[in-house]
Amino acid sequence: MKYSATELASLLGGTVEGDPGATVSSFSKIETGKEGQLCFFANPKYEKYVYSSKASVILVNKDFEPGQSVSATLVRVDNAYEAISKLLKIVSDSRRQYRRSRSLSARIGWGTKIGRKVSIGEFVRIGKHCTIGECTIIHDSVSIGEGSQIGCRCIIYPGVRIYPGSIIGDGVILHSNCVIGSDGFGNVPLPDGSWQKIEHLGNVKIGDNCEIGACTTIDRAEMGSTIIGRGVKIDNLCQIAHNVEIGDNTAIAALAGIAGSTKIGKNCIIAGQAGIIGHLNIADGTTICAQAGVIGNVRKSGEVLFGTPAIDRLHFLRSYAAFKAQGEKK
Repeated sequence: MKYSATELASLLGGTVEGDPGATVSSFSKIETGKEGQLCFFANPKYEKYVYSSKASVILVNKDFEPGQSVSATLVRVDNAYEAISKLLKIVSDSRRQYRRSRSLSARIGWGTKIGRKVSIGEFVRIGKHCTIGECTIIHDSVSIGEGSQIGCRCIIYPGVRIYPGSIIGDGVILHSNCVIGSDGFGNVPLPDGSWQKIEHLGNVKIGDNCEIGACTTIDRAEMGSTIIGRGVKIDNLCQIAHNVEIGDNTAIAALAGIAGSTKIGKNCIIAGQAGIIGHLNIADGTTICAQAGVIGNVRKSGEVLFGTPAIDRLHFLRSYAAFKAQGEKK
């Protein structure tokens, strides 16, 4: 990686303020930036580092007005956070070389079709009658069950387990040790107090450009499909139960759990440790804040929910103020 400030401005649709020939060859946090490095400034609480940073170039928003002199060259863009994200992807893609390779220890079932430039690591197991799209990278010790379909340009990191019949779109990233298609937690209580397992005969469908975090589990449906929409981003250590449906471009942070048959709308945000019980409908654009517990349907789009049981943000803050005041009286 090597870019001049002029090249960065052209690539990111920005303008240069300072030395147009300033060059960078690596990235850094703004707190620790050094000569030859590129940083970005988007959060106001880090403004003091803009003035002290030794970085050669800093990406900033076009409306940023420095309160002191800045030694670094500034590249002004519409949105510094989006710009650095775009640049990181460009650099990452340039380092990724797609080529056909297959470890001698990999085992591929008969009837499976492997696309062009697919890389298959050591001790990979791919079942019968699968399809793997072109330019997909399958790292070591991955297991892909019979009849599964994997799209193009996917990245499947070590230790991922994909159960039979799973359908995964293009550009999907599956991080280490996530499990796609395990049985849901379905059991019927019997008169003698024991439990009878409910067999799960459905599958999991994951849309294009999704990312599933490490050690996250997505259960297969009892019947039909558990559905993860296009562009969904799920963090590490999340639980998505059987027959759940998640709408396009929803983001789910670590340790969140969604119980069976709940339907989550598009463009929702579910923060860390949030929990949602089963058989609910959550409207598009809902934000469920950290550790919130949702026990009822959310019918109005764009609501922000706090607390357990989760309620509207403003109601929660009023209630919290009342609880706090009552406690202080004691």
